[in-house]
Amino acid sequence: MRNISRVFLLFAGLLLSIFAWAKPVQIGDLVQVNLPGESTLNRGFQVDKNGRINLPEVGPTYVAGYDEEQLQRVVSDALSTAFRDVTNARIYVSERQILVSIQGYVRSPGEYTLPESSTVQMALYAAGGLRPGAQLDKLQLKRGSTRQDFNYKRFLDTGDSQSLPVLQSLDAIFVPASPLVGNIEQEFDAAKLANSGDSADSRMAIKVFGEVNAPGSFSYKENTDLVDIIMRSGGVTRYASVEQIRVISDNTPTLFNLKQYLDSGDASLLPTLTPGSTVFVPKMEEEIKAGANTVYVMGEVAAPGAFEGNKGATFMDILANAGGPTRFAESRQIRVLKASGEVIKFDLTAYTEGLNGLKPPPIQPGDAIFVPEKTDMNEKSWLKISPDRAVNVMGEVVRPGRIEWSDEMDLMDLLAHVGGPTLRADTTKLEIATGRGPVQVFDLDQYIKNGARRSELPEIYAGTIIRIHDLPQDPSDNKSQWVRQSSDASIYVFGQVNAPGRYRFTKEMHFLDILSAADGPTKDADIHNIRVTHRDKPYAKVSKLNLSLYFETGDESILPIVLPGDTIYIPEKDKNWLDRPKETTVRVLGAVRNPGRYVFDDNMTILDLLAEAGGPTEFAYLEKISVVNLSCCQNQARTFDLIEFSKTAQYRDLPVIRSGDTVYIPHRRDSFMEKARNSLDDVLRIATAIALIGAL
Repeated sequence: MRNISRVFLLFAGLLLSIFAWAKPVQIGDLVQVNLPGESTLNRGFQVDKNGRINLPEVGPTYVAGYDEEQLQRVVSDALSTAFRDVTNARIYVSERQILVSIQGYVRSPGEYTLPESSTVQMALYAAGGLRPGAQLDKLQLKRGSTRQDFNYKRFLDTGDSQSLPVLQSLDAIFVPASPLVGNIEQEFDAAKLANSGDSADSRMAIKVFGEVNAPGSFSYKENTDLVDIIMRSGGVTRYASVEQIRVISDNTPTLFNLKQYLDSGDASLLPTLTPGSTVFVPKMEEEIKAGANTVYVMGEVAAPGAFEGNKGATFMDILANAGGPTRFAESRQIRVLKASGEVIKFDLTAYTEGLNGLKPPPIQPGDAIFVPEKTDMNEKSWLKISPDRAVNVMGEVVRPGRIEWSDEMDLMDLLAHVGGPTLRADTTKLEIATGRGPVQVFDLDQYIKNGARRSELPEIYAGTIIRIHDLPQDPSDNKSQWVRQSSDASIYVFGQVNAPGRYRFTKEMHFLDILSAADGPTKDADIHNIRVTHRDKPYAKVSKLNLSLYFETGDESILPIVLPGDTIYIPEKDKNWLDRPKETTVRVLGAVRNPGRYVFDDNMTILDLLAEAGGPTEFAYLEKISVVNLSCCQNQARTFDLIEFSKTAQYRDLPVIRSGDTVYIPHRRDSFMEKARNSLDDVLRIATAIALIGAL
């Protein structure tokens, strides 16, 4: 019997698998495509709403409605158009799924892919569940052109799944909103709707609203009185005006005093209620306090109002009774408005810090204490700060404007309050105009370097104007800043630089800093003969600079000390040689292609000099080049054999040349051999002439 049972189970499983494959492919199913060696194919492809799967390198392929054999054949044929060998391809449905659309009053409406066995409840769960206010008894199932209504609440009440429709692929579930929600999207709370309470008949219900804990519509019962209805609505709130309850019954309004009824217990005071009556409990209004002993506290305090000015009550007593200033209060500018019309200013902050021996002002009945609101630094209205307690900060700060001033503050507090100087601020020259003397110029950078001693800060008073200039935006285009840029803070750069002009300069800056600001020398600049005119001295002084020598040696002592007001001039390299001193040049004369004066430095040799002069001509006598040294050996000369040097290349045999020397390359006709040849030619000519005469 046991073996028979096993055979039966195997046969039943086989039948089930055959039956499952007999079911055709439907929309939403996951089709598995396996092709050895192709990683892009070995995965599942979902059948879309058009009944197709999208295969890589093949494209959309229609598969809906096919059985297993048709699916294998159609997909293999499609793969063969892009892949060479598809004999080992295996195609089958790996997972049965349905494609369902959930719409209406759900948290996440949309289209969802669900297992084939999914129910309506599973579909709603996939959409995030129902929203508060959904009408559960009127759900709709749309399938093609047909529509089926079903009661989802019955399923929730009974658990009977037979009342729910079976889902198929491409079904659409629509969840309508309850009529109680209305036409305006809002957070649904049934307890706060018009039909809250225990009444189902709005026409016969007693409506209670206003200052009760649970307003709503309550069913009418015989012998029901107003106290019963108020108790059913949760009782009155703490803000209810129980002496002014209004009741409308049979279209007749009645005023009911609940306090009087509770004090007397007289049942005749209760109004008669009829079906459809309306009860309104108003909010209690504050009684205006007035009198000869009243002190008024207004503005930014926790509990503003009118307080009884008992004998002996001080300013601090009244302020504490009003809850004290709020965090928005400007406690430095409290004002006491006396009954006589006098206004007394009081600085509560300074008093709490024990400054200046301040005492609170006396308070008498009829006085008023006003605590103003703290001024917002971004507030553009100037009416909140009077001119006699403000400081104006203009120019390059983060938040320029009109700032409230206090005597406990100093210049550094003020700059910190406005956000500090910007990156483009000229912090070496802050202009401070107090109105009590000439304008002060304050160097903030030097102040900080000296240790930032508070005693060195300039005095600031209410009404002071502080201006911070800006630096040039671009060193190469600073002409627009010249009007505001003083000459004693400027350096003038002329000549062969890429951006000549007038530049901002400080004493801490270097010669190379200002040269870099001018974008450096041009390609035509003669950096060997830079001139610096020093204008800060009582006498005339000009420094000469060989910038090339600095780059060769790195000696910082070569660079001149440049101060604001000085002038830097870089001449042109190929200027007229007459404008160049003879001590700075070398003369090249004789049989060269370009004789003349040439600039010479210590790194050059006679070979460089001859190359600068275009080289010797074809008639040059190179064995006797003369070098006259005027720089090191006054009026002494030596000769140099260039032909011999070219054979040995002994650089130590090259003559030493300095600026001011003269190099002469003689003509070949000046050589001894040339002169002897010319003499021999003359003798031969004479002998030939004598021989011809004798022959004749």
